Amino acid sequence: MAEKPASVAGEIPKKVPRAWLRLPAGIWALGFVSMLMDVSSEMIHALLPVYLVVGLGATALTVGVIEGIAEATAAITKVFSGALSDRIGRRKELAALGYGLAALTKPIFPLAGSVGWLVAARFIDRIGKGIRGAPRDALVADIAPADLRGAAFGLRQALDTVGAFLGPLLAVALMWVFADDFASVFWVAVVPAFGALAMILLLVHEPERPAGLRRVRNPLSRAELRLLGGLYWAVVAVAAAFTLARFSEAFLILRAEGAGLPLTLVPLVLVAMNLVYALAAYPVGALSDHAPRGVILGVGLAVLIAADLWLALSEGLWGIGTGVLLWGLHMGITQGLLSALVADAVPAELRGTAFGVFNLVSGGAMLVASTVAGALWEFVGPQATFLAGAAFAAAAMLGVLPLDRALRRRRRPVPQAQA
Repeated sequence: MAEKPASVAGEIPKKVPRAWLRLPAGIWALGFVSMLMDVSSEMIHALLPVYLVVGLGATALTVGVIEGIAEATAAITKVFSGALSDRIGRRKELAALGYGLAALTKPIFPLAGSVGWLVAARFIDRIGKGIRGAPRDALVADIAPADLRGAAFGLRQALDTVGAFLGPLLAVALMWVFADDFASVFWVAVVPAFGALAMILLLVHEPERPAGLRRVRNPLSRAELRLLGGLYWAVVAVAAAFTLARFSEAFLILRAEGAGLPLTLVPLVLVAMNLVYALAAYPVGALSDHAPRGVILGVGLAVLIAADLWLALSEGLWGIGTGVLLWGLHMGITQGLLSALVADAVPAELRGTAFGVFNLVSGGAMLVASTVAGALWEFVGPQATFLAGAAFAAAAMLGVLPLDRALRRRRRPVPQAQA
């Protein structure tokens, strides 16, 4: 059976922010690994959509398809790496392999001379992300105490997102230093990627496998997938609907650039979004260890609807900037929370598989969302793209109420603690 959180829904302690003092060192180390890799990836990602459109003549539809395929590739890979980590009972080696592959592919970006090369680089980079994603998330759940799981995922997500806004900020500065030379900025991005690889190899230590924990021979068999439980599949269904509303952030960049933001300042879109994301992720994660997670998820969806409406209906840069900040807030509210919900819902021996399947479904939804967003942008206009996102988010709200009821039943006190 999955572990139960120690506290009861609605019981909010007086010292929620101090939960970070009790988090194991391994959680901090994994957070800083994610931060360094995101510095590298986001330095590239902040410039890539504009480089494709302005530098190489690609269309917005091409950008949407590339982003969707890239994320779907990562999601498919996560299923198999997560299941393999359950079968062998080890997480760190697979996570390190994924970070290593991502680091080795970073030099392709400055060397690429065509859309085809950039697609290949993005594709291979996302395979690395796919290999590391599910084992890393399962490792966070393995290391973190059950009553600090929301705080642990929130902290890792916050540090990851610090990298996500430092990366674009560095890209802005380096674009100025190198006089808008994309390739030079991409070369600098290689350095933090290899720093992340060194850190996970040297500073992250996997805990001993608990005595008596069931060995899993075929994690993707029908019998094992049934053991994931109904609550888990409800979380997956809500997350899939949510992802349809949350297409690639590449469209935030294109929206700002189309409204007149200078090319050199375009990466500031991701800087602003990720700054809000990072500031919100840990406090919300810590709060979710003691307050109803379904209610918090509903708040996050409401914020996404507001973000989409601002981005659809605003004409000036200030209005679009407000939409970008709201987008970052909804990410901070929801992303670590969804990971904590997955970890709560499943048996410990199937965590890698659970995160892999969760990310497969979310990645498939991202492929659909980004392709539809690109098509709407190309044939109808930017406003239609964001209005469609708001409609999908409103539809996802319908699944939050039954999920919240199921979560409240799971969090009720039981007569005696379970092992």
